[in-house]
Amino acid sequence: MNILVDEAISATHQGGLVTIRFRSGHELSFPTEGNPRLAGASDTALDTIELSPFGIHWPALDEDLSFEGIMRGDYGQKKG
Repeated sequence: MNILVDEAISATHQGGLVTIRFRSGHELSFPTEGNPRLAGASDTALDTIELSPFGIHWPALDEDLSFEGIMRGDYGQKKG
């Protein structure tokens, strides 16, 4: 099944790892350390994740990541 047409049903953060679960049973995980906004954030900010049809959003951090980007290994902001 193409994960991009699957519906995300939950996203959680634990121990520096974000895990997204899809209705099909697939899971997608990535480390917060790949994104400076996420790596430096508090657990409280990281634990509040909103889902959209195309990605995830952390309201307290003003950070958005697309499922497609995460699957490519693109975790957002780069240290510059």
